Amino acid sequence: MKSLRDAAALIPAMGRLRHARDALLAERDALAARLYAADRRPLQHASSPFLHYNACFDPVEVMRRHAVFHVNATAGYLTNFLGVRIDPKVCPSILAGRAGEVEPIPIPANWHADIAEWGAALRAVDLARHSFTVVELGCGWGCWLNNTGVAARRAGLDVHLIGVEADEGHLGFAREACAVNGFTPDQVSIYRGVAAANNGIALFPHQHQPGEAYGLEPVFGATEQERRAAAESGRFDELPMIPLSEVAGPHARVDLLHIDIQGGEADYIAGCLPLLGEKVAYMLVGTHSRQIEGATIAMLLQAGWRLEIERPAIFALVDGQPRITVDGVQGWRNPALHTA
Repeated sequence: MKSLRDAAALIPAMGRLRHARDALLAERDALAARLYAADRRPLQHASSPFLHYNACFDPVEVMRRHAVFHVNATAGYLTNFLGVRIDPKVCPSILAGRAGEVEPIPIPANWHADIAEWGAALRAVDLARHSFTVVELGCGWGCWLNNTGVAARRAGLDVHLIGVEADEGHLGFAREACAVNGFTPDQVSIYRGVAAANNGIALFPHQHQPGEAYGLEPVFGATEQERRAAAESGRFDELPMIPLSEVAGPHARVDLLHIDIQGGEADYIAGCLPLLGEKVAYMLVGTHSRQIEGATIAMLLQAGWRLEIERPAIFALVDGQPRITVDGVQGWRNPALHTA
């Protein structure tokens, strides 16, 4: 004889409710298992330098809140915890063979960023209201344009992505990545040139295979003789220096400015400090030396900015000299543009 519960399940409406309940319970149990695994992961990496940061908010909580737990794999692409699709060709030395994978939440780090940088970038998304404008200087394949843009779009914000990049191949990667991740041409503005505080001309190393190097440094203030020699060698491209006023000028507010310009961070900030205070609500700085970190902290604290998260650059000692192995991270909030 069937039980009353089995009999009720024969009634279509009751059966549908029961199946829906069972599906929700299964989803809850799967989510709980993932969160439990995430809670244990830091213990397994207790020696990781990426767990040693200073912050006035919880970056891990921010990352988990933005994570998408039902991400579908896409053929030909690596898909990260935010649902961003990444073509392995943007960094073949690391991503070759990873197409079709779904990457877990990067605690304490993944192949291109750690807790401090992920937390700071997504913190800027949380602080934005109604719209989200991001400017990425040295945007490469459009890493932070896409990651913060996808998170902001999911949060219901109108999005505008602005990138500055000197390498022609990487510029192509960035445009492709923005399109693959669903951004329309009117949402994306990408400039070819070298980010600088002022207008001018810079020389930038030319690489024949995009994706091989992301740490190339520009040459500013080259003489006419140096420019001719560079042109004749074919090893450098002559590019315009693009100031922040040019890319941010049309926008009343920049919700996130990401600066990673291979050692020029402190000079850049010093050269456009008044405009930063007027336009930029949150700034994420990739630092390339302890000297740059100290100079940036001194400048921005004096200008009234608040340091919200920081992990110093990691270096090795080689013959008594520091050699940077991983860039540092600083996340700065501009109180003048935040009422709460």
